[in-house]
Amino acid sequence: MTREEFDTLCRDDVRRAVEENLGRDPLAVALDRRTPHAALVATQVKYLERARTKLPSYYAARCILPPRAFEQASSEACAAHKEPAGDTALDLTCGLGVDALALGRHFRRVVALERDPVLAAVAARNLRLLGAANVEVVCASAEEYLAATTERFDWVAADPDRRSRTGRKLVRLEECSPDILRLLPAVRRIGARLCLKNSPLFDVDEALRLFPTARIEAVSVHGECKELLVYDDGTGPLLRATALGEGSVTLPPATASTPPPPPFDPTAYAYLFLPDVALQKMRLVRRALEGRADVWSENGFAFARRPIEGVPGRTLAIGAIGPFDAKALRRELRGEGIEIFKRDFPLTPEEIHARTGTHAGSRQRLAFTRIGGKLWTIRLAADAPETGREG
Repeated sequence: MTREEFDTLCRDDVRRAVEENLGRDPLAVALDRRTPHAALVATQVKYLERARTKLPSYYAARCILPPRAFEQASSEACAAHKEPAGDTALDLTCGLGVDALALGRHFRRVVALERDPVLAAVAARNLRLLGAANVEVVCASAEEYLAATTERFDWVAADPDRRSRTGRKLVRLEECSPDILRLLPAVRRIGARLCLKNSPLFDVDEALRLFPTARIEAVSVHGECKELLVYDDGTGPLLRATALGEGSVTLPPATASTPPPPPFDPTAYAYLFLPDVALQKMRLVRRALEGRADVWSENGFAFARRPIEGVPGRTLAIGAIGPFDAKALRRELRGEGIEIFKRDFPLTPEEIHARTGTHAGSRQRLAFTRIGGKLWTIRLAADAPETGREG
């Protein structure tokens, strides 16, 4: 977003146009000659609509939402989940200010850095609209601010930019901006503990290697891993898998291998458990379910004799388990609508439908997996109660 576009979006007539066009098709708004600065208004209508679920406070306050900053921002739910609290906090990567807004609810004072002058102006305006009077937006890079400041902070928060200049996704911390690893001495000089948000693709073992006394947490929302958090405050090492709204599991890093499950017996189990993706990301599935379910793969299903409670995921009652036989399923189910669950299975849902002559639907629910080199079909009980959500 340019400074001219920002100034235009601050005009009363343009703000009224945005308000009047909420709920309309953005393309229709962009082509509407009666709308002042129609293209800008259409973009704001589009992103405000998306903010209803991701950033509901921003939607309610009718904040200005630059597209790239919106895409890179944490959701309000994920930002609110972060643990830091105290007297003063420094946010090295303000962006839209979503994390700074959440920090402002747990700290007396928050300084939020944004190196882009236009985005800094956007964030400052939005935070005023949101009533975050204790958050100060400073237009400066993390590098220059840390080099100059003499203030001490309780916590430093950072969500580095993980896009290259050409738009390529970045994962390695050294490639992201700012380079947090290079800034660690400066962060520790000001006495701060670090809360670092990483890509959900970031490797857990690498996080522990770089931050050996930290708590590492994978956070998922509705079955999608959203971020990998590092709390570098000396309280680790600990691993945590959290499904927002559903619960979490916290364990120390493994010091020994988990005992292998027994040979698979398809007649031995009454329940299928679908571990949440956060558990899978943290490689905690087997340990979290030890003694309650049999697990042959961190990325697969768990099989239990009783319903699983207290672990993020979804429990489904099993009707029957048998070898995967596409021809037999085709003879039985051709033309039926089935709901598919699959883990560690070589075929996509589309390929399963094609081979079995079925289509997406809810007539029956089938799960597919591979255990011990064999492919299995799990028929799920149609009307039995289930617990949790799919991860």
